[in-house]
Amino acid sequence: MTQETLKTDGARLTLFWDGPEWDARPTATLGEIAFTSRAAGAEVLTRAVQKVKDAGLTRVIGPMAGDTWHSYRFVSESDGSPAFLMEPKEMPQARAVFHAAGFSSVGQYFSARQSLAEIGAPPPETEAFRIETWDGSDPERLFRQVFALSCQAFEKNAFYKPIPDNDFLAMYMPTVPMLKKELILFARTPNGELAGFLFAIPDYAQGPQSDTVILKTYASLTRGAGRALVHACQISAKALGYKTLIHALIHDANQSAERSEKEGGKIFRRYELLGLRLND
Repeated sequence: MTQETLKTDGARLTLFWDGPEWDARPTATLGEIAFTSRAAGAEVLTRAVQKVKDAGLTRVIGPMAGDTWHSYRFVSESDGSPAFLMEPKEMPQARAVFHAAGFSSVGQYFSARQSLAEIGAPPPETEAFRIETWDGSDPERLFRQVFALSCQAFEKNAFYKPIPDNDFLAMYMPTVPMLKKELILFARTPNGELAGFLFAIPDYAQGPQSDTVILKTYASLTRGAGRALVHACQISAKALGYKTLIHALIHDANQSAERSEKEGGKIFRRYELLGLRLND
């Protein structure tokens, strides 16, 4: 990942030159943002945008640390509750600086809470797939499977960009000591092919005795598998004694948004990704 870090007195950001395409054009992204004042932030942001212009690029988005596999999005609305594990940090000052520089929303997202006291009816039975729980062995193989299916399931998403599998492993293997096998689920076809997965993790940001599980991500290639995986996660989390399930970081236009509402999810945080078109 080609990148360059810019600093001023009181602000820094990293300019990633090889971001995902936007409008079918090469795009730079701005991530790893830290502004201690609006003036310092505006100065470093102006420098970054000028560098993008000078390089002949006409698209820049942020905050995004290179791609959607890494950290991206600003918090745009909140009920004031503490951040959950792996959630984007609130940066109202930086967000205001981006808006003042002409950036506007190019993607909107939310997180919602669901009480596990209110689990809906199970989905209809099917012979198209079966739900399995991870057996806890060979975590590298687990994440390689998750990565391979993620690439297929997400390749048509806005701002998708492929990354090497080893980069994905470098992000997720450090989480292995925190995983609970009961919250890692697979959907498999009768011949054993992977049809979907669900990755959930306790919200350790609350501490070791957290009563909340984060549904970090799920994806499926077979109709109905996503719904079945979510229901299985709800049942498993409740059996483990958890009280709340967070539907984390869902795109407003994603089918998961509709599923979250049907499952009783109550939105408590919203996020946005910002973009700037240059020289159009």
